[in-house]
Amino acid sequence: MAGRYTRESLDRVRDAVDFVELVGARTELRQAGPRRLQGLCPFHDERTPSFGIDPVEKLYHCFGCGVGGDVFSFVMETEGLDFAGALESLAGRAGVELEREAEDPRDAARRERRSRLLALLERTAAWYVRMLWESGEAAPAREYLASRGLEEGALREYRVGYAPRAWDRIVGASRGAGFSEAELLAAGLASRRRSGEGVIDRFRGRITFPLCDERGHVLGFGARALAPDDTPKYLNSSDNEVFHKGELLYGADLARAAAARAGRVVLVEGYTDATALRQAGVEEVVGSMGTALTERQVAALARLAPRALLCQDPDAAGQEAIAKAVAGVRGANRRVELSIVRLPPGGDPADVVQREGADAIRALLDRAVPVERFQVERALERSADRDHTLDEARDIIAPLPPSVLRDELTRLVADRLALTPDLVASALTGRRPVLVGTAGGGPAAPPPPPPDRARTALARQEQSERAFLAYCLALPDEGEARLAGADLDDLFAARSTRRAAAYLRGRLRAPAADLPAGDEDLARMVAELVIRAGQLEATPAKLELEALQLDLHRLDRLIATARAEGGGEGIHDLATERQRVLDEIRHRLT
Repeated sequence: MAGRYTRESLDRVRDAVDFVELVGARTELRQAGPRRLQGLCPFHDERTPSFGIDPVEKLYHCFGCGVGGDVFSFVMETEGLDFAGALESLAGRAGVELEREAEDPRDAARRERRSRLLALLERTAAWYVRMLWESGEAAPAREYLASRGLEEGALREYRVGYAPRAWDRIVGASRGAGFSEAELLAAGLASRRRSGEGVIDRFRGRITFPLCDERGHVLGFGARALAPDDTPKYLNSSDNEVFHKGELLYGADLARAAAARAGRVVLVEGYTDATALRQAGVEEVVGSMGTALTERQVAALARLAPRALLCQDPDAAGQEAIAKAVAGVRGANRRVELSIVRLPPGGDPADVVQREGADAIRALLDRAVPVERFQVERALERSADRDHTLDEARDIIAPLPPSVLRDELTRLVADRLALTPDLVASALTGRRPVLVGTAGGGPAAPPPPPPDRARTALARQEQSERAFLAYCLALPDEGEARLAGADLDDLFAARSTRRAAAYLRGRLRAPAADLPAGDEDLARMVAELVIRAGQLEATPAKLELEALQLDLHRLDRLIATARAEGGGEGIHDLATERQRVLDEIRHRLT
């Protein structure tokens, strides 16, 4: 999708963005050098700043958690957008008009059709909102929403509206605006009459909740009936060209910035629950719309934040929803850490806010427990058979790595079953565990293999390659001369640094200017090198020393290859050259 916009458009957006202001909204920045600002990383908890930006090149990197990239990467990471979404978002803020590249006529026609359907849905959502607040017919809808403790400000944020009872209000208004019957059907706003020709409004006499993508585009509606005999109670848009319920989380467009700041996302079931929590100041809330989580919804959760708090009704249906959500996350194999919010009996999240206030729901969220603890507690509550309960607990606890959580759960089981902790700990290893997941939300990973010499050498080599490139950036005149004549395949062993060197050759003075759209790996590497360069007290002598270190690693690789191939005489020549380089390094270090 990013390829639809011209390179010139991308460059104009990058040039127009005040990167210090953009990043400064997430973390306090302080000057740390002529072209470097630093602060606490907005992507992980830390007490000592390890996060830095280059305000000229508009690149960032954290030496603590490894995140990094350019201005577009930053918006993608903090707001849960793809590259095109980040580009469009920044263009809108900076007032830059994006230009599209020449398109295949069929692609252009599809884009134009989608654009018209989105425009139709957008104007319909706005009309429903106006009906809710201005129509006399909508008085019962306003009364119902007020009875749930929901205020106008929060409802307007979600663009909650009202669809009148008449059969053809949307159909007539949309036709008058130039939209066809086919477009009304394609957008899910109309249904064919059961008898005769023509179409009627799909939503009638219902409170409407726009269902939006992460950029706020209205794709469909959920609609709640007011009359007791009007079934179904909730009527959603059917899946169509633009709307796919299994891909969306209700309110993700409103929650994404808050979720990035908080490092968590709160998942509730319904529309009113989400509205109530946002009204209570919990802005990082999204709704699952009462269904089991799909893989795409789990992916949307993971884009929003690394941790998800499941805040479901405490009744049997709510507990089942939690079980399905956990299964959905683990089945999707996404790294989302799951915690469970324990709600009091007899109410949903909106009820807690209404009865006990905003502080009460926030306190419950702060006391959320890891999903494994929740599962162990349920197992302990469900069965009176001690052996069966121990088996269930073992399946949950055994896959956990050694940790405080594992010890706590072992003691909990021991206390409840009147067993010694040693006996429970022994039982946990009594048979092969069923892999149901870790505290991080994915399958239990095997322990990492022990480090060996080859890996250690490779790590040193790659660090040497990064250091060399950082010095080339810090000293662009000397760096350009070295990169221009280098055989990059011979000099760089690591693919990441070899790619970075190839890209940087001829671009050391403006390293961010030509970054390929959407190439996050390259952007991350270039960002790290630029931030490293900003920390250096670089001199030509230091660059020469790094070049010698790189040559030493190159010779080590050649010697290892020659030995593997049995090249005796060649090894001697390579060893002689290696000794010469090593002597030169020692001479420069003394």
